[in-house]
Amino acid sequence: MTAPTVTDGARRRTTGTMSLGQHLDELRRRLARAALAVAVAAVAGWFLTPAVLAGLRAPVTELATGIGGHTAELNFPAISGAFDLRLQITLTIAVVLACPVWLHQAWAFVVPALLRKERAHAVGFLGSAIPLFLGGCWFGWSVLPHVVQVLGSFVAHQDTSIVDAKAYYDFAIKLVLAVGIAFVLPVFLVLLNVVGVLSAAAIRGAWRIAVLCILVFTALVTPSADVASMFLLAVPMVVLYLAACTVAWLHDRRLERRLAAASRAVD
Repeated sequence: MTAPTVTDGARRRTTGTMSLGQHLDELRRRLARAALAVAVAAVAGWFLTPAVLAGLRAPVTELATGIGGHTAELNFPAISGAFDLRLQITLTIAVVLACPVWLHQAWAFVVPALLRKERAHAVGFLGSAIPLFLGGCWFGWSVLPHVVQVLGSFVAHQDTSIVDAKAYYDFAIKLVLAVGIAFVLPVFLVLLNVVGVLSAAAIRGAWRIAVLCILVFTALVTPSADVASMFLLAVPMVVLYLAACTVAWLHDRRLERRLAAASRAVD
């Protein structure tokens, strides 16, 4: 019996006959590569942490001037709280910086059976997914001060807001990363359409469910009392969903034309 070669493994992947064990092994390798990229990016993230922490602290300190006489400050209840928070921020920065690697690994795992000519779509996927993820993170970061101001406005003037640093960071990072990942989801819809899993009609037909899910998602990641913050995030996500529907429709239409042309050539 001969040992399986690289060509055999490639043939199994291109024919789509990978077993469950091979899929798990593929997942392990993809996760290991993504984790390695995050670990390398964490080195740069450690030095960028003070600037990010200053940006996170700014909306809290602005509560005093925004409300008039109201005192607000970050609080570290544990002696190791500041160090733990710096490690968390470092890891978050590393995830953002390493997004080209882990987005590529996600693409390679979700679509392991691409032919060589179809792998050109990976360039288009990464070229759109990376800017959208970074743009979504920036959008969530931009909305954060508004959310903090709205929530802090419910504290009475004579009271003091002692904001737990870890809880505040968890809230902020959920907003930033969740919006960044949400901005990438329409790209995966286009991806599933390109590989033939979803048709443009199916994506377009689920628009009511998609809009409802977007509204629920934005309500969860922006727990502010006003609906302005929720719709501020929901509008661009709906626009991206409609853009995904349009791209999928154009792809299906181009594919139908190619099939029609091939059919006429055979006739």
